[in-house]
Amino acid sequence: MATNGVDIANLVRDTIYRATLLLDDQKWEQWLELCDDSFHYAIKSYSPEISRDMTYLQGSRKELATMVKLLPKHNTDHSPLTRHTSVYTVDVAEDAKSARAISSFVVYQNMLDGVNSHIDAGESRLFLVGRYIDVFKCDDSKALFVKREVRLENRRLDKGSHWPI
Repeated sequence: MATNGVDIANLVRDTIYRATLLLDDQKWEQWLELCDDSFHYAIKSYSPEISRDMTYLQGSRKELATMVKLLPKHNTDHSPLTRHTSVYTVDVAEDAKSARAISSFVVYQNMLDGVNSHIDAGESRLFLVGRYIDVFKCDDSKALFVKREVRLENRRLDKGSHWPI
């Protein structure tokens, strides 16, 4: 049971890492269970050419629940994605009822089919690089995502990018 800011910070880290594992395993509904009903999700990247953020995906928890139910029906590259997440900071509010975290991530894709002469079947390639900017609702036993902004360094997304990152 969490009793102070350090315990809450550990709950937040645990939630971030659990989310990473669930996304890797494509357990979309279980991932959404880590999210509060008020959850909002967005994938964005800054474009220097237009001096603005580009938004690739955004939605509420309800909208994401609808989307993930349809994911098995999408025609997509089935090469698995594997995320490596490192939590950099967790800032717990004084009342310990909320927290903010920043994490970096890289996503690797293990190619099931060779895509060109440079990448053969069975090889892994770097798929995405970015940061998670998360806001949590916390209590003594859990931390739930209220907001996740995925900030990509990439500006070109490939097949499979309609999945939550």
